[in-house]
Amino acid sequence: MNIAVLLKQTPDTESVIRIAGNGRSIVTDDLKWIINPYDEFAVEAALRLKEKLGGVVSILSVGPQRTVEAIRTALAMGADNGVLIDDPAMEGSDSLAMARVLATAARELNPDLILCGSRAVDFDQAQIGAQVAEFLGRPHWSLAVSIECDGSRVIIERPVEGGKSVAVADLPALITLGGSHAVWNPRYASLPGIMKAKKKPLTFKKLSDLGIDPSQCGPHAAKIRMTALEMPPVRKPGRILDGNLDAAGKARELVRLLHEEAKVI
Repeated sequence: MNIAVLLKQTPDTESVIRIAGNGRSIVTDDLKWIINPYDEFAVEAALRLKEKLGGVVSILSVGPQRTVEAIRTALAMGADNGVLIDDPAMEGSDSLAMARVLATAARELNPDLILCGSRAVDFDQAQIGAQVAEFLGRPHWSLAVSIECDGSRVIIERPVEGGKSVAVADLPALITLGGSHAVWNPRYASLPGIMKAKKKPLTFKKLSDLGIDPSQCGPHAAKIRMTALEMPPVRKPGRILDGNLDAAGKARELVRLLHEEAKVI
């Protein structure tokens, strides 16, 4: 089975974020970069399917040279090969341009199944999966927390309020992964895996290699533009009610504060 995983490198969720001087981007000089956690779920799901059905897992990403580290990590986990589209013309592209490039590169791989995270933890737009599926004309199911496949169709479970739903799609298809680390529990890269990853094939491509006009990418072609970034306002300290009051007194004081100060009732 041929599986492709769309992978994005994002800042570590524990990084201290600082807004850059232009007010529209963040300072990246001292950030630690990792695999987008939701894409890491997709890598784990792909490896589980490979262990069950056999086949090849390819990692596909767009980004600068530092993205190699994230791809190598996925290769060390057990993926077989990687493709990185590193082109200066991609700088400032929106999700639509990213999806067009990823879809074109994925078409060359001709995978039976494409997996990716339901969203990225940096911009949190949750658009790439659906857009890539649309460009490829493939069925798309989102937020999978369980995946089974018999080689000709894929069966997923998705959370719904109070339960779950089951969806079935014929291959080829694209599935985005939701859930949590508790659901997917991505494996760690072993030392032998890390050593093997250094020898696994990693292909570098430009937009010209994919036959994509650079004018379709970059900030001038973006349909969505970032106009401003702001840090969240500092939260006021919490109030603690007088501990000497009885329950009825605390209730009255709480209602008064909500009415007179918070003005929410």
